[in-house]
Amino acid sequence: MTPARSATPPGAASAAAPGGPTGGRRAGPDRARADGPPRRRRARPSAVARSQSTPYLFLLPALLVYGAFALYPLGRAAQFSLFEWKGFGPSTFVGLQNYADLAGDADFRAAIGNALLLIVFYSVIPVVVGLALAAILRRGQVRGMGFFRTVIFLPQVIALVVVAVAWRQIYSPHGLLNDMLRTVGLDALTRGWLGDPGTALPAVGFIGTWVQMGLVMLLLLAGMGRIPAELFEAARLDGAGPVREFFAITLPAVRGEITVALVLTIIAALKTFDLVYMTTSGGPGNSTTVPSYEVYLRAFDLREVGSASAVAIVLTLLIFAINVGVTRIGERES
Repeated sequence: MTPARSATPPGAASAAAPGGPTGGRRAGPDRARADGPPRRRRARPSAVARSQSTPYLFLLPALLVYGAFALYPLGRAAQFSLFEWKGFGPSTFVGLQNYADLAGDADFRAAIGNALLLIVFYSVIPVVVGLALAAILRRGQVRGMGFFRTVIFLPQVIALVVVAVAWRQIYSPHGLLNDMLRTVGLDALTRGWLGDPGTALPAVGFIGTWVQMGLVMLLLLAGMGRIPAELFEAARLDGAGPVREFFAITLPAVRGEITVALVLTIIAALKTFDLVYMTTSGGPGNSTTVPSYEVYLRAFDLREVGSASAVAIVLTLLIFAINVGVTRIGERES
């Protein structure tokens, strides 16, 4: 006899089989393997991570160090400025009297004026000359740029006390500068540069120019190195000369570096002490006295710690105000 045929069609049997393509328990895993690995569900941030105070917790160690070594001494200086104190023994609370005395103090006003004049030598001249020299070096593609950068930055590495001693020898009546003037027949111009009230402050300021020039040029060269070469090529194809190329491309591109250079050099000018102390000690008279030297003189020579602290606070506010103004102008121009 012929066996009875199954009533179930072959396709239905395969579909009903455990390993069939459309049915069975393994259809889900097989499909997941075909589509790729299953995606992991992203874990929600913890309550600590979502808290608004979390960023401040990360900043807390740095804020503690800054507060301990910067804000606390500044606060103590502000406290001392309200007292009449000799640095030892009892003190007398005088309120704002020390600040009122500074307003009528001719030596303090002279120190502020000298410091503002030093900004020209420490900041304005280095930025102007540094811009020109950096643009020339950038356009000329000078070989050995790394060596030039090292030499240019060298004054920043040398201790300012060593710099002051070396320049004091150069400025002496029988120093290198006067010898050079005598060699070219300009004997009438020779003088004791640091002992003449008319030339002492510019002489100290020129030392600051020499020191700050390397820092300014290094910042500007770094900024000019980020300018795409295609901009200069396009300007030259349009017929732009070196001067037009400088004002149209180079100068706008390094405004940020100019702002940074101005801030750093202005701070250096207003808080300078080493050069003045080692070259002129504030003299002759008060022609080279600066606020930082006034702080030292009042605190350690005159034993007027309260008055010295008041000078320090006024100097801090002056530095802060000038640099905030420079930064705002730089950001607005950018």
